[in-house]
Amino acid sequence: MSHPLRSPRLAAVLLLLAAACGILLANSPAADAVFRVQHFALGIPHTPFDLDVGEWIADGLLAVFFFTVAVELQFELTSGQLRSARNALLPAIAAAGGVAAPIVVYLLIAAPAGWGQGWPVPTATDIAFALGVLAVVGRGLPARVRVFLLALAILDDIIGIVFIAVLFAHDVSFGMLLLALVLIVVFGVLSRTLGGRFGRSIVAVMIVVAVAAWAVMLASGVHATIAGVLLGLAVSQRPGMRAAHVLEPWVNGVVLPLFALSAALVAIPSAGTLSPVFWGIALALPVGKLIGIAGTAAIAQKLLRLAPADRIHFADLIAAGTLGGIGFTVSLLLANLAFLADPDIRDQAVLGVLCGSLAALAVAAVVVSWRARAHRRQQA
Repeated sequence: MSHPLRSPRLAAVLLLLAAACGILLANSPAADAVFRVQHFALGIPHTPFDLDVGEWIADGLLAVFFFTVAVELQFELTSGQLRSARNALLPAIAAAGGVAAPIVVYLLIAAPAGWGQGWPVPTATDIAFALGVLAVVGRGLPARVRVFLLALAILDDIIGIVFIAVLFAHDVSFGMLLLALVLIVVFGVLSRTLGGRFGRSIVAVMIVVAVAAWAVMLASGVHATIAGVLLGLAVSQRPGMRAAHVLEPWVNGVVLPLFALSAALVAIPSAGTLSPVFWGIALALPVGKLIGIAGTAAIAQKLLRLAPADRIHFADLIAAGTLGGIGFTVSLLLANLAFLADPDIRDQAVLGVLCGSLAALAVAAVVVSWRARAHRRQQA
């Protein structure tokens, strides 16, 4: 029997509950104690590993999540829905629109106030939540709609990963970065020698090499989660899929809820003190994503002159666009990175991600349920 924590609907519920607990704790009488735990130092002073509990969660545990995401990316790019340019073209165009439109919405609201650096925050889509909504209310949607959404979310993740790697590196040590890349190559080579009597020993060595690659990546100045991404892309596909399968319950039940809890530890300001950063993100996620994904995909289908059997109904594109506005995990990480130097604005960015994602979640539940019912009636 499948482990219950492999269920996308349970994963989405746990993520939502963890974020809600974070907000409640941060605005409760226990807030001071909770923040003390979050900022409790567990690292080695005066080194790159001088991290507190919250940073170990965001830089360490979240690297495991990015490893599993990258394994799925590798599979989709080599054996799955994105292995051919023809299959990937429409989701790629929609993903580009789903990134560009939220950026425009955010900049129109926040840039005039001098907070333009937060533009990457509303560009991400949370795969776990999108699949969770589909699992709950999407029964009956055509397979091509599900494939389109999955490909769109995966391409969206690639863009988010690129933003993290390129925009938020600081004081990069190219020597350390080169050493991290060498270790990642060694990890990939070892994964291709698995099997036989030394299999378990090789796995143990691979774990040591992976931890070393993460540590060196952290010391290089590039965000440590990128090590998880590169390790997931480097690993041989079969052992990589096995590892991701083993890690999935831990990611869904521990890693993502802990990150959501930690990231959502923000004090709620009064409505009159909400900054343009909050409004920019809270509107860019549900509105910008919907316009960008549905509008771009609809135009692309006409320009590409797809056969009727390959086209997706505009109402289904709207459903995909509403799901795309659920940012959560990667958006929360981007919010923390974009406003690292200003904790108050960072908190407002996090609130913007949570409010925008919840708005998109509510709309998506209604729209996806409506489209699923329509397709079930049509099939009947």
